[in-house]
Amino acid sequence: MSFEKIELSALHAEPFEMIGRRWMLVTAEKEGKVNTMTASWGGMGVLWGKDVAFAFIRPQRYTKEFVDAAGRFTLSFYGEEHRQALTHLGRVSGRDEDKIARVGFEVCDFDGAPAFAQAQTVLVCRTLYTQPFDPAGFVPGCDADQRWYPGKDYSVMYVAEIEAVYQKNE
Repeated sequence: MSFEKIELSALHAEPFEMIGRRWMLVTAEKEGKVNTMTASWGGMGVLWGKDVAFAFIRPQRYTKEFVDAAGRFTLSFYGEEHRQALTHLGRVSGRDEDKIARVGFEVCDFDGAPAFAQAQTVLVCRTLYTQPFDPAGFVPGCDADQRWYPGKDYSVMYVAEIEAVYQKNE
């Protein structure tokens, strides 16, 4: 199977389903090595006159080093048949094993950024802005700080321009 580059406007996608329920992989390359992580926090929209995606990465995640070094990354989306692989890719660090090889995913190049042949949809993204969450920004009554950050390891928000969209030809 191959991929077709499409216009973003042709992407008929439901981001709540794609990101929050089906999950995505955040993937980047550093010094010739590829690393990825599973994510279920993110979004898509328009900011500064650009079509953008938002991703959130905790500072201790190995993938963060790759995203920071590359300046470009992919967000890729999969069918339910890959749920077990995405679970493994989210639980195991690339510091500890070659988790990509372990799940049998094949790395492919998408306009100079890595993603996987098993994906259904790939967004090629260029980082525009990063910002760590500031605990002072949580409004009274919001339990996110206590619920999601008991270790105070606040996520870094990445705002990235969507440079290209690829969909698998079936």
